[in-house]
Amino acid sequence: MTGDAVIVIGAGPVGQTAALLLAHWGLPVLVLDRSPARAATGSRSICQQRDVLDIWSAVGAGRIAAEGLAWTTARTYYQGRELFSWTFGGQGPLPPCVNISQSRTERILDDAIAAQPLIEVRWDHEVTGLTQDTEGVTVHCGDRVLRAPYVLACAGAKAQQVRRALGITFDGETFDDQFLICDIRADLPGWEHERRFYFDPEWNPGRQVLIHPCPGSTFRIDWQVPPDYTPTEADISRKIRQIIGERDYDLLWRTTYRFHSRVASRMRAGRVLLAGDCAHLVAPFGARGLNSGVPDAENAAWKLAFVACGWAPEELLETYHIERHAAALENLEVTGATMRFLAPRTEGERARRRAALEKGVPEEIDSGRFAEPYWYVDSPLTTPDPRRPFGGRPPKGASPAPAPGVVLPDVPLPGGGRLREFCRAGILVLLGDMCDSRLFAQVLGKVTTAPLAVREFAALDRSGDLAETLGVERGEVWIVRPDAHVAAIVSQAKPERVSAAVRRVLRLAEDAV
Repeated sequence: MTGDAVIVIGAGPVGQTAALLLAHWGLPVLVLDRSPARAATGSRSICQQRDVLDIWSAVGAGRIAAEGLAWTTARTYYQGRELFSWTFGGQGPLPPCVNISQSRTERILDDAIAAQPLIEVRWDHEVTGLTQDTEGVTVHCGDRVLRAPYVLACAGAKAQQVRRALGITFDGETFDDQFLICDIRADLPGWEHERRFYFDPEWNPGRQVLIHPCPGSTFRIDWQVPPDYTPTEADISRKIRQIIGERDYDLLWRTTYRFHSRVASRMRAGRVLLAGDCAHLVAPFGARGLNSGVPDAENAAWKLAFVACGWAPEELLETYHIERHAAALENLEVTGATMRFLAPRTEGERARRRAALEKGVPEEIDSGRFAEPYWYVDSPLTTPDPRRPFGGRPPKGASPAPAPGVVLPDVPLPGGGRLREFCRAGILVLLGDMCDSRLFAQVLGKVTTAPLAVREFAALDRSGDLAETLGVERGEVWIVRPDAHVAAIVSQAKPERVSAAVRRVLRLAEDAV
């Protein structure tokens, strides 16, 4: 079978998001999944970060943010004593994060896919082999053979056959300790909007317990347990009772698993891109799994679309690997430090952990740095601005100042809506005062046929508050990528400098038209 549809392997949230984003750009999509049908199994990935909610909103899945539980406070305890608490700052048009079960997220994304005629989903299609040539990719599902111009593999951690077919390794480590996870429904007044992290409670000495609230009076509880732990109904009941007392509860789901830290050697192999757990696995403390897989999907989708539609050369696809592999390594570094604190392996690490917990200083206690967008400051698509140097990883819970490579802040607009809602139709060129919009539109129209919009900051917000909030200077031009990251901020902008920055975003040669 031959076709012009991009094949997405895997119908989990990353694959679903990728399909919706590719269809958003007008590409037909065929989604393949090895399962016979959708299976609703437990909470799994529950904590969805604001920027991921923004991506889902852009593809018709805004109900995820609306239905999710927006918890506000995180409390940390040591041996029964509360050490500190913190609340999310930087409130915006969307909540900083919501908790919602992965099963519900998948159903909402399924509804969005059902409303999109460009997407077809085929269950019971396990990919057993991949070959590619200069024209496309041949996908084998047992005896069934499919053909696609490009493939986006979102097949999860167990996609060994896909990685093996591409010659991609998946090196890393697996942590010894297990984690027991239970979803319960119970009435726990005062806990409905709090995440609770317990270090060394008397009912799990030497290890941790994490409790997350979810919609519908449900709670997700994670216990760190020994490597040889085997759950029994009696022991699970005892563990739950130690936390909630004699209140009534319903056990909705439970599982055990080990955490992995692995990154694929490549996230692009020719016409095949890898995304999500297929490309990287990290410990979940900080919610950096799905919250990095969805940005993978967005980064891949706009680049595949721009290449497939002839708006950019094939070289643009290599920047997917450059950018998202760097993001995966960042997540590996951050979560690796967290796991060394949560599960120390040497006496030195154990001593540092005990000292930090006994002092109770928040900056020294690592229960997970929450997911945040990656900063493409070193990307070949980014035009640096010496006036706005990137200061490195910001303090925990903070966002970097707007700069090239940083995701554009999501600011509410006076007339309603959000700034980022203007970002995902193509390249967005935002003009400060003293810039001629007609001139820039005319000049940039000769640079590319890709979707491109030229707007004035003043037209979006005549009060000037938007430009002041972002720190826009007179005569500046901001160039924003289709994934809402700032590609360039050009001061005293001349058309040729802005044109060069747009060409850089698209990997276009100087003489490209």
